[in-house]
Amino acid sequence: MKMSGNELESTDRSAHRTIERVARESYGRLVAYLSAHTRDVGSAEDALSDALVKALTAWPRDGVPENPEAWLMTTARHSIIDHVRHQQVAEASEPTLALLREDSKEPNMTLRTEFPDERLKLLFVCAHPAIDPAMHTPLMLQTVLGLDAVRIAHAFLISPTTMGQRLVRAKTKIRDGGIRFEIPQERELPERLDAVLEAIYAAFGIGWDDMAGVDQRGRDLAEEAIWLARVLLLLMPQEAEVHGLLALMLHCEARRPARRDPDGRYVPLSEQDPKRWSKPLIEEAEQHLAEASNRGRAGRFQLEAAIQSVHAERARSGGIQWNAIMMFYEQLIRISPTLGTRTGYAAAVAEAKGAEAGLAALAGIDMEAVSAYQPYWAVRAHLFQRLGKTSEAAAAFDRAIGLTEDSAVRQFLLQRRG
Repeated sequence: MKMSGNELESTDRSAHRTIERVARESYGRLVAYLSAHTRDVGSAEDALSDALVKALTAWPRDGVPENPEAWLMTTARHSIIDHVRHQQVAEASEPTLALLREDSKEPNMTLRTEFPDERLKLLFVCAHPAIDPAMHTPLMLQTVLGLDAVRIAHAFLISPTTMGQRLVRAKTKIRDGGIRFEIPQERELPERLDAVLEAIYAAFGIGWDDMAGVDQRGRDLAEEAIWLARVLLLLMPQEAEVHGLLALMLHCEARRPARRDPDGRYVPLSEQDPKRWSKPLIEEAEQHLAEASNRGRAGRFQLEAAIQSVHAERARSGGIQWNAIMMFYEQLIRISPTLGTRTGYAAAVAEAKGAEAGLAALAGIDMEAVSAYQPYWAVRAHLFQRLGKTSEAAAAFDRAIGLTEDSAVRQFLLQRRG
């Protein structure tokens, strides 16, 4: 029976939505799976891209397959096999062909590996010392988690064009330099750990910024980051910073329900109702923070988690120990003097010592560096307003509002500006 035009259009939309969902949820897992066999991240990405293009034609025509992920995997694998067969290095490529043929007999797509998650494996591969350290995190975000250059660029406060060019150059260097997909030895894991932790936290931060209460994309990415941290903990349970990172993310995740009021309006941390925070997540975060502390090796993520722990204490005591938060920020600045750390420190100083002291701390930050950093301008506006400096506050509010993408946060700032 021939479908009507409306039915065909509905089928197309349904197929395209499924393709978008599978690409978003499974990109990193599929690339990791293919790369584990081809030892070539670039060819795995190319093959998966080809498979997604074919799906755009096949699925609306033939219907969405029962297992969309398996369909993409099979199609990508065949694409790689065809490519290898056409190369003039058939003998050298035979091991790859053998692995892929053997793989086709494994319907459950399980890998024989000591790593508990293939995406985690690929994170460590992307942290190869021969790759520019500045590109470790962007490369992981794109290759493993499937983020586009626009979202990655926003997190790094640079233009999408610049980030796209840097990613292309990094992948070209990997290909031309012969940096292959090689699983690091156990003794090599610690030296790559910091880069992996940074990428997981960056993914969480991007997802957290997207979580307007109803944005499933942001929620999925934040939950994916927490999952990867849990898996990393299974692999390296003795590493204090892994516990610290998980504690930090769990503390933040515990407050997600309180970030919006019932009408969807943004609620800043200081005004959130602690009764809406997740007590089980806070308790789990505290357990990981205590475990990290027992290791006796304080690091960036442990200190950031400790700051969030002090905020969480408000659920019990009703108050905030700003001097403790300021002390943790002072230690954190010595380890990681990022824009976020220094802006957070200034906000804590203002609460502990007054708005003038907070502005003095902000004054020590390079203005050029914060030109596109929204939190800096929001804090600056708040402190000027507290001091009654209306014109200065308005200018800072305008800058913060212009840099805000979340409509709920923008509305909040507009109301505060008055």
